[in-house]
Amino acid sequence: MTEKQIEIILQQGENSKIEFKKRINKELASEICAFSNSQGGVILLGVDDNNVVTGLNVDNTTRSKLETTISAINPRPEFEIIETKYNNKNIIIIDCKAGNNKPYIISGAIYVRYGANSQKLITSFEMQEFFQQANKIFWDKTECKKFSYPNDFDNKMYKHFIREANISEALPQEQLIKNLELTTKTNDFKSGGVLFFAKEPEKFFSHIGIRCILFKGNSKRYILDDKLFTGNLFSQYKNSIRYIKSKLETRYEIESQGTLPRKEILEIPEVTLKESIINALSHRDYYAEGAIIHVEIFDNRLEITNPGGLVPQIKENEFGKKSFSRNSLIFGLFQRMDLVEKIGTGIPRMNKAMKTAGLFEPEYSTKGFFTVKLFRPIRFSKWLSNLEITISRNQKNILSAMDENPKITYIEIRKKIGISETATENNIKKLKELNLIYRIGEKTTGSWQINTRL
Repeated sequence: MTEKQIEIILQQGENSKIEFKKRINKELASEICAFSNSQGGVILLGVDDNNVVTGLNVDNTTRSKLETTISAINPRPEFEIIETKYNNKNIIIIDCKAGNNKPYIISGAIYVRYGANSQKLITSFEMQEFFQQANKIFWDKTECKKFSYPNDFDNKMYKHFIREANISEALPQEQLIKNLELTTKTNDFKSGGVLFFAKEPEKFFSHIGIRCILFKGNSKRYILDDKLFTGNLFSQYKNSIRYIKSKLETRYEIESQGTLPRKEILEIPEVTLKESIINALSHRDYYAEGAIIHVEIFDNRLEITNPGGLVPQIKENEFGKKSFSRNSLIFGLFQRMDLVEKIGTGIPRMNKAMKTAGLFEPEYSTKGFFTVKLFRPIRFSKWLSNLEITISRNQKNILSAMDENPKITYIEIRKKIGISETATENNIKKLKELNLIYRIGEKTTGSWQINTRL
């Protein structure tokens, strides 16, 4: 490696492919292990964390210590050691290869590279994700031996797909199937291709489908309706969206005096609903055979839940900014149908659509299962009658006063309800503690917000 190449590495700084170490220490083995379990990388020994070359003694003792460090990794990783100089200072370059015998382990622990850091896998979920990805065993790309082409192939869905994807029908079907990478090298259909193009995909996979449940009120106590939608992924998407829309309220706007049809406006932006369902179908963990996607409709919200939380490649603080697809084949097919935009834009688009509609932004839960809560615009009287938190009559009257006039003052509340100043302050304090109300803006110029998400 030339000095110019080393200079470029130093300018880049530490990242997913580069690590600096001032000397050989106990963390070095974990760094080599992490690179081997990931996409490979380069470690420069004799460089500090500020990208400054400090140099080190390169002798037989150093070489022996390095070999002892590497020997702690099992199986032995693939790497190249280069002894060189930079600005007349000795450095050692360890060029770690992306290993072919993953996982590489140190004393029973697996390390992987995330960004500029190496991380030890701790939870069973992290390890499951690693094994699936380390060997490229993505569920949607595994072979489905039971599927028989062309007997089980749905030509009607195929024709719909190529129309929506704007693909020429002149291309032979077998050739397009190969171009879309729906089959393995042995010409077996991949599982993702089966979910998209099988006549009855549920014959091959019993754990697919979207269950839509309509509840009375804001809890799961009373079920009013319950539907399970199976079939190919596009039909699951289409039927679940149709079901949700049938349970939500729609208003109409006349856009002009002409012959244009009136504009339908769903109470929750349709783009948000579609994005949520596509995300659930594309990013769910299909290895989790004991669970399916759920759409739960309450008086005040929708909850869409799919098996599989946030993938380890994305940190909590990166959620909504970065994206990593569990099922890139499935996501790519939806993308070809123009049902999703580029990867990583969905969450910001959903948030913006809800905010533009004057609704609460979605709430997300990413642990184990991925859940998005979409809050409906709800009439205050209906929300208050369904409220399961026990509050007094005076507190209900205060809420009603705030609903009528969000800018109402303490004095106006006291006069309207007919209670003392102390009682007014105590009741408002209690409503805040219950998270039923909060203040937006300044004390004198702001307004009251009622938390109808509860």
